[in-house]
Amino acid sequence: MKKILFVASEGVPFIKTGGLADVVGSLPKCLDKESYDVRVILPKYTCMAQKMKDLLKPVTHFYMDYYYKNEYVGILEAEYEGIKYYFIDSEYYFGGFKPYSDNAMFEIEKFAYFSKAALCILPVIDFKPDLIHCHDWQTGLIPVYLKERFKVMDFYRDIKTVMTIHNLKFQGKWNIKETQEITGLPMHLFTSDKLEAYNDANLLKGGLVYADAITTVSDTYAEEIKTDFYGEGLNGLLNARANDLRGIVNGIDYDSFNPEDDKYIAHTYNAENVLTEKIKNKRALQAELGLEQKDDVMLIGIVSRLTDQKGFDLIDYMMDEICQEDVQIVVLGTGETRYENMFRHFAEKYNGKVSAQIYYSDPLSHKIYASCDAFLMPSLFEPCGLSQLMSLRYGTLPIVRETGGLKDTVEPYNEFEGTGTGFSFTNYNAHDMFNTIKYAQKIYDEKKDEWDKIVVRAMEADFSWFVSAKKYQEMYDWLIG
Repeated sequence: MKKILFVASEGVPFIKTGGLADVVGSLPKCLDKESYDVRVILPKYTCMAQKMKDLLKPVTHFYMDYYYKNEYVGILEAEYEGIKYYFIDSEYYFGGFKPYSDNAMFEIEKFAYFSKAALCILPVIDFKPDLIHCHDWQTGLIPVYLKERFKVMDFYRDIKTVMTIHNLKFQGKWNIKETQEITGLPMHLFTSDKLEAYNDANLLKGGLVYADAITTVSDTYAEEIKTDFYGEGLNGLLNARANDLRGIVNGIDYDSFNPEDDKYIAHTYNAENVLTEKIKNKRALQAELGLEQKDDVMLIGIVSRLTDQKGFDLIDYMMDEICQEDVQIVVLGTGETRYENMFRHFAEKYNGKVSAQIYYSDPLSHKIYASCDAFLMPSLFEPCGLSQLMSLRYGTLPIVRETGGLKDTVEPYNEFEGTGTGFSFTNYNAHDMFNTIKYAQKIYDEKKDEWDKIVVRAMEADFSWFVSAKKYQEMYDWLIG
């Protein structure tokens, strides 16, 4: 049996701030249990929900030589849905009210500690993985430590590493002098072919240089990050390692997002009765949010962080024009103040037509996926994206920009061939987005039979984790041999 170890800074159901946690929580349990012994290492944050902390059992503790002191390393464990989790306990590093702080140097120190501790606990828990799957910059030092400091010990020889980029924008950068002191790595590693980038130390770059293979979360994003525009300064390295780089699109948990038994929605449904039952959720949501009760108006949903990356400057520019059309809009999320206020303004201006829910609620997000006719996601860049997968699952047609995972997962409607699962536009342009919304609305209003067929095709598309897991298994087998 092949032994695989996931190491990440977050994972559902224990702690989550973004899509990374969904991957770490969902992928291990979809890998073939007969062939792979998969375990996960996470930090033990004090801000974890008490009911999750109650699942943790202490294993042991020791002290690790780190930075300028002997640092405490506690180990706890839990079993959840058939997967063994280990937690590294350090109140100094993982205390506080949220997983991440705004102090960049402390974050470097914290996750350098986490990376070293994750390797140090392996002999203690008696688990020697064939492969360590590292996620994002927070674990970028693991491949470096493994090949530069730990290789002298027999236990650590022959362990392979995979580095997965969930979002290349976040790289773990700090000045070289302090990073060198924190990590204890020799200064000769902080060169342009290893851990240095643009006069800073860069933890993600270290992981990308030293890992045996690199993945990212969609085929298109794997190509995009080799270019100047999307490469965030690392496109040269990613081109150099192109043969070791592959894109594997994320999945979603089909048990958690299932319109057939979703406890949050007013009326459950499936692909067979969607055309009669889904409308009941729309009526319920319109009533709940104070929107005009109209069956035949195209209801557009948005569930997102309200940031530039997600294309809200395009929406801001065209919002008045969009509201002149026979549509309704419901938005759920928080983010940049200007976008929060923009949606509040339009909700007031177009009362009964626009609903702005400027907070986050899991139950309401499910209601939006189940109730809306279309889902708007005009991202500037989107490594994978999960919201479009959720909307497809619920028969809510995505309107997306063709970038990253959005391009890979939403097939644009072709009226001549009768194919497609949503609508898309290519250029990052507000008028192109508006024209695509109008085109979707035209199909919705004038070709209802066609719209209904797209809905059924959307629901029949398979973006469950089991599809993605097979591709990860192929990569693991290729690396381990």
